[in-house]
Amino acid sequence: MTNILTRGLAALALTAAVTAPAPAQVIETDNTAYGTTAAEFLLLGAGARGTALGGAFSALTSDVTALYYNPGGVALMPRPQLMVSTYSYVADTRYSWLGIAFPMAGGQRAIGFSAGTFGFSDQPVTTIENPDGDGRTYSVAQTFLQGTYAQNFSDRFSAGISLKFINDELGETAAQGFAVDFGTNFHATVGERPIRASFVIQNLGTTLTHRGAALDVTVLREPPLGVVDIPQEPAEARLKTKDFGLPVMFRVGVALDVVTQGYTRVTVLSEFTQPNNTRPGAGAGLELGLTNVGNSGFSFAARGSYTLQPDNDLDPGNGAGFVTQESLGSFTSDGLALGGGIEYARGTFRVGFDYAWKNLGPLGGTNFLSFSLGW
Repeated sequence: MTNILTRGLAALALTAAVTAPAPAQVIETDNTAYGTTAAEFLLLGAGARGTALGGAFSALTSDVTALYYNPGGVALMPRPQLMVSTYSYVADTRYSWLGIAFPMAGGQRAIGFSAGTFGFSDQPVTTIENPDGDGRTYSVAQTFLQGTYAQNFSDRFSAGISLKFINDELGETAAQGFAVDFGTNFHATVGERPIRASFVIQNLGTTLTHRGAALDVTVLREPPLGVVDIPQEPAEARLKTKDFGLPVMFRVGVALDVVTQGYTRVTVLSEFTQPNNTRPGAGAGLELGLTNVGNSGFSFAARGSYTLQPDNDLDPGNGAGFVTQESLGSFTSDGLALGGGIEYARGTFRVGFDYAWKNLGPLGGTNFLSFSLGW
């Protein structure tokens, strides 16, 4: 009986070995959803301070730029503040941001409003027949309007939410949508050093579907099958466009004051980001602040950061089926940002100016300026 059982098991094992399929070849694929979102201007930031810190700012921000980086930080504002910033972007485009926020109920809660715009105007329309332009022009105007509410739930935790309306005008087409931002800020101390942590979700909302006069065309219908030499009347038609999602961004940040002595503060900060249209990224920054130097009312700040650019490992020709060898690699000057600021305070009144320079790799460097008022 034992011999029969042993032979039976051996036969089953041999059959399985012979009939089992060969191991499947593992094919590495990249399912990252590159180029699948619209309204990318929603990721261009707010204020020169945040730009100089590489966007790794969500845990540290407690001024009016929290309206963009972390709604939960708006509740930490000590006084009302207004800021206007402008960003000279590539190819003669410009991005501008405006924000105003008001603490309420003795600082327990706060509200704020912000707006951003990006685009260009009066660009010539070129065709194959008229490569220098056919006399027509077109413009791009992308804007958002946002309202924010934030609240302190304890002496260590605050949270906020923003609702934004988005309008995306591309030539003679336009699309509208809505999105929500949600952010939290946890603040405590390590020893005697303040530490802050944040979690933020940005641009969670509807899709954008463009419609407009540019999609209206005149077509000739195909004649019925088997029928020839019958004139066909032109018919009006409208091209249908695909809807695109918004650039959703998840941020997790930490900021620690490593030095707080007299007028001097040194803060190190880092952030991890997970967008829905590219690979995860990370960044780290350093801010040196000198507050009310010599009781003069003047404060100064110097800032620097580096943000990992995972897309630099991509060859831009791969998607088109060829190799260009233009990959930049992960550690290049692309992602470097520097800047500084000056503020003057007298009583509750404050006026400030901030500047940032950011390296965009092959697109060159760009400058970000912002002006702020507090009262």
